[in-house]
Amino acid sequence: MTGKKLIEEKLKKAKIEIGDKIRIDSKTIKKEGVLMPHHLFSDDDVITIKLDNGYNIGIAVDKDTKITFLEKHKQSVKKTKDIPFDKNKPTISIIGTGGTIACYVDYRTGAVHPASSAKDLAFAVPEIFDICNVKTQVAFQILSENFEVENWKKIAHIVAEELNNGSKGVIIPHGTDTLGYTAAALSFMIKNLTGPVVIVGAQRSSDRPSSDAELNLLSAAIVASKSDIGEVVAVMHNEISDTCNAIHRGTKVRKFHTSRRDAFKSVNEEIIGFVKNGEIKLNTDYKKKAKGTVVVDDKMQTDVAMIYAYPGLKPEDIPDKKGVVFIGTGLGHVPEKILPRIKELTDKGTVFAMTSQCIFGRINMSVYSTGRDLLKAGVISCKDMLPEAAYVKLMWALGHSKKHDEIEEIMRKNIAGEISTRTRSDTFL
Repeated sequence: MTGKKLIEEKLKKAKIEIGDKIRIDSKTIKKEGVLMPHHLFSDDDVITIKLDNGYNIGIAVDKDTKITFLEKHKQSVKKTKDIPFDKNKPTISIIGTGGTIACYVDYRTGAVHPASSAKDLAFAVPEIFDICNVKTQVAFQILSENFEVENWKKIAHIVAEELNNGSKGVIIPHGTDTLGYTAAALSFMIKNLTGPVVIVGAQRSSDRPSSDAELNLLSAAIVASKSDIGEVVAVMHNEISDTCNAIHRGTKVRKFHTSRRDAFKSVNEEIIGFVKNGEIKLNTDYKKKAKGTVVVDDKMQTDVAMIYAYPGLKPEDIPDKKGVVFIGTGLGHVPEKILPRIKELTDKGTVFAMTSQCIFGRINMSVYSTGRDLLKAGVISCKDMLPEAAYVKLMWALGHSKKHDEIEEIMRKNIAGEISTRTRSDTFL
């Protein structure tokens, strides 16, 4: 007897249940901890326990491994059950996509994998059921670096369906690496929102004692079920400690740190508000939820590139695409020697747009000669748009027109809060 059956037999013989504290003695390791549920990413012969320090480890079990019952754990892990429903509470929807917030660790290899069930994610924070009813589904299970336009489209249509079927708001657990891109894409695609669309992530997976997953998800549920916001927002830690969560506009949010829990900041404007001690405080103007039917406008041209300007950028580095977003230097510049290539491709129909790698502030291509030459060549100023928002918006604009002047008009228009009405001095980090 090997694998899963062997483990089940040993646990049954010792009268051990999920949540009990146990000791495992094998040839290579001796550990005590709380027995955790087996998940699909663990090998069949691996048993997972939570140590006293809060971390989970996986231990391979063979016929010689001894498993000893120690005590009933005071905080036994809840077994999966049906999601509760209270007719007096609002109902929200959770759309699973993957990411660290919904990840488990493969203790054989150390690799991190997305969970398979949005239901499991909801039960990971049972306090959510004190706030609202929850409907769950999984759109797909991928890490966010693997997202493509079709993933954005699928999420947009599910969001619209859930809101049109009565959900007060929608939560989208998402990997943090490309969270800003998805937030921007949904901001342009989904119209007439009748409730908040809250994208939420975690910098540290739920098996770590320093995880931000629980507070982020709980705060997202509060925003989704209790606020009158009618736009796409991201809810993430506002500080290193577990004091409060910030509510960021979907077209203005960016990840600024690889691992800090407060990695996400709003750029060139205030955060919309924050969640603290279970209460929402809104700071600034925001779009309030609408009435009627939520609609999706997902026409997108995928043949768009982003080019980071740097000393030594060559004309041949500029691709022949339908659209190109420059992440330019300073006020919106690229090396002069690529101007002929820009003119060549513009004549062929390529649309160029300019943002700044400075991130904060507003580009102004009229100040220096290079910028003025770029404007004459037809490069569109993206004002104070984030590069990721400009990239998504250009794809969306090209999906709606093939005429340069019409595309430029779309890019210059503030559609989803991506362009600030004025340059603020009080929003710089």
